[in-house]
Amino acid sequence: MIVTIDGPAGTGKSTAARSVAQAVGFEYLDTGAMYRVVALLALEAGVEVTSAADLSQITQRASISFDSGRTLTAGRDVSALIRTLEVTEAASLVAQHPEVRDALVQEQRRFAGTRDIVCEGRDQGTVVFPHAECKFFLTADARIRTQRRLQELDAQNKPTDFDSLLQQIEERDRRDAERAIAPLRPAEDALVLDTGPLSPEDVVEQMVAIIRERQVQSGP
Repeated sequence: MIVTIDGPAGTGKSTAARSVAQAVGFEYLDTGAMYRVVALLALEAGVEVTSAADLSQITQRASISFDSGRTLTAGRDVSALIRTLEVTEAASLVAQHPEVRDALVQEQRRFAGTRDIVCEGRDQGTVVFPHAECKFFLTADARIRTQRRLQELDAQNKPTDFDSLLQQIEERDRRDAERAIAPLRPAEDALVLDTGPLSPEDVVEQMVAIIRERQVQSGP
């Protein structure tokens, strides 16, 4: 079974996906981390994130793997590096290039194979796995998402300004929703959950219940 979890930044996709995968015994794929790795490699190489040709080459050469919750590229643990504000902003721009998306979508499908898997990102239920048996789309008010991100950055000793971070999140929302390739939107058959008023535990509990119901419906 493939479970997809899509939605904008700060809705709790990653936290929910990891917890849900553990609860139902599925593997977990953080597709957003793949775009972040490409963005990181581009920044390290001094490549402009607007250069489709250069980004395509970087994507084709990139070796991306996951191990016990860590994100690796060519064996190097970049889990922390890909979560910086600079890489976050660059990843949103990188993801607009069709050449990058096509290559990473193929890699995501290859990774899923015949596994039982929980995939989270922005186009999992609409583009990557349109026939997934269970689809979720998480949402929350931009100000709530900004506050969550501020808390994450504070915990990493990387404080920033609320208003500037809110502006970045709203701009990324707009860019993701308006891009020509795989725009951010719920799949027609996705269950939309507003995580704003819910605790992480409540979100996971609801999702796990629905997945188990679908498993019963699909039979052995």
